[in-house]
Amino acid sequence: MSGYQGIKDYQHKNMECTGVLLCNLGSPDAPTPEAVRRFLAEFLWDPRVIEMSRPLWWLILHGVILRIRPKRSARAYQSIWTEAGSPLTMISKRQTQALRLALEARIPGPVKVEMAMRYGEPSIATGLRNLQQANARRILILPLYPQYSATTSASIFDAVMNELKTWRWLPEMRYVNHYHDDNRFIQALANSILDSFKLEGRPQKLLFSFHGMPKRYFANGDPYFCECHKTARLTAERLGLEQDQWMVTFQSRFGREEWLKPYTDKTLEKLATEGVKKVALVCPAFSADCLETLEEIDVENREIFLKAGGESFSYIPALNDRQDHIDALAELALRNMQGWPELDAEWNISHMNREAEQRLARAEAQGAKI
Repeated sequence: MSGYQGIKDYQHKNMECTGVLLCNLGSPDAPTPEAVRRFLAEFLWDPRVIEMSRPLWWLILHGVILRIRPKRSARAYQSIWTEAGSPLTMISKRQTQALRLALEARIPGPVKVEMAMRYGEPSIATGLRNLQQANARRILILPLYPQYSATTSASIFDAVMNELKTWRWLPEMRYVNHYHDDNRFIQALANSILDSFKLEGRPQKLLFSFHGMPKRYFANGDPYFCECHKTARLTAERLGLEQDQWMVTFQSRFGREEWLKPYTDKTLEKLATEGVKKVALVCPAFSADCLETLEEIDVENREIFLKAGGESFSYIPALNDRQDHIDALAELALRNMQGWPELDAEWNISHMNREAEQRLARAEAQGAKI
């Protein structure tokens, strides 16, 4: 029992609040082989990401992958790194701040929003402990993965539960599993595509490129493939596109086994050889631009298309901290926090302060350590 953590600086006079943990995948601390190796070691050892015999995978990971891949990946990270650091981390910070402001404008009571990364820093444990110290007695976990997958959303929940196993006093918890067909999310996605069309012109073909996964994960019941297709279909309908004007593809395959198809790179090459000269590509599985969008798509896949005979390639940025995206996330959070006291229209800070003072007085009368 001594291993359980409490709120070490809890005071009876502290006002409770609602907490939101905004989660994404994460990034290396620096674009160096050493930092990338640490990041990949944590990421690729997650059994949700790689479903394989642990002893066999350990040998492959440490005997081959972590000896070769970090140097190559570090060069890719260096090509997108900014003076402020990792694009994903910087964008996530802006999203966190923007969501906090959006929720404060919509919620009568106090709310605290923390950023957390599944791999790297700030970790899920760090984010939860920050909310704990803020006396968040109700916490919403909001993974920035629109489409559910065991490899992403479920892994976030694993990390949350692993941390909560060490807590003595658990908060009330709620989770957002997915929002692939959320109306506001679809509208924000459609808006971003229309903005690109206004700047770059309409393409002959719009590709919705989603992060891939091994085909056997889908065969074993993961709903990700279906949710990706629904996101693309709803967005295409919102844009008024004909069936032959858009398609779904999958990127970022890893290893030798078959992944979800069609592959983005192969599709771009094929389209160019068939005479398609102008394409646009959007990545709706990514809520923030990162290595897979900025380098893999906007550099590597652009080059593939142009070398194969294409003439115009437009990458449509992730939703990042667009206001319509933040508003969609805020409304999503509000729907999932219904019934919590901070959302009560009659919530009153003076009343809450009086209640805290009365709670303190009762605790002192009972001899509690203040």
